Amino acid sequence: MFQSSIRVLLCLGVLSLGACATRNADGEASATPGDPWEATNRDVLDANLAVDGAVLKPVAQGYREVVPAPIRTGVRNVLDNIQEPRIFVNNVLQGRFLDAGHTTMRFFFNSTVGLGGIFDVATDFGIARRTGDFGQTLYSWGLEDGPFVMLPLAGPSNVRDTVGLVADSFTNPLTYLIPFEGNVARSVVGGVDLREQNIENLDALQSGSLDFYARLRSVWQQRRDVELGRSGDVGDKLDVLEDPGAPR
Repeated sequence: MFQSSIRVLLCLGVLSLGACATRNADGEASATPGDPWEATNRDVLDANLAVDGAVLKPVAQGYREVVPAPIRTGVRNVLDNIQEPRIFVNNVLQGRFLDAGHTTMRFFFNSTVGLGGIFDVATDFGIARRTGDFGQTLYSWGLEDGPFVMLPLAGPSNVRDTVGLVADSFTNPLTYLIPFEGNVARSVVGGVDLREQNIENLDALQSGSLDFYARLRSVWQQRRDVELGRSGDVGDKLDVLEDPGAPR
């Protein structure tokens, strides 16, 4: 759960320069379509960024300095492999049986030939990682997005995906096989690793944003559209923060 929260919080990469929030005569943020709680959301984002600056970024920098890159990659691969059963469950719930088969093969090869997921041999075999979360599943069942919301620590979301975020903590069968302490450690390490991957991207975004909140909201929606199949592909590694609209 903590790892999911950090992942969404770190969607701070990114987006078209045209995304700007309007402001009223008093200089306060005006409500944007789809974001009726904008004023409160901005306050929550400020709190999230304070936590990031005081805790997450320094820890991520220390992690990078202490742990060699090959080991960080192995840790990341193991964490990704542990999430494959959750992706499989949501693939099935969405009726994406071909993707479910690919996810099963990925988990099998990486867990065996890849030594518990340390090595991502499935990708080398041409079996790309699929997406699958319960917010996506609810979308496939016809549920609308609902208003945009900035969650404490969990960051950008909407009403439907907030429900999905909670449900996803119960949809991975491996969660019930790993001791509580192991799940906590896995989540913390995953959050730190994700933050380490995005140190430069986040710094660049913060230094170049006129309205950081508006850019974050827009990029989160663009990336979510990709995951839901409402937009084109922006690459295989959606965890890493890149501008979907940037030249390639």
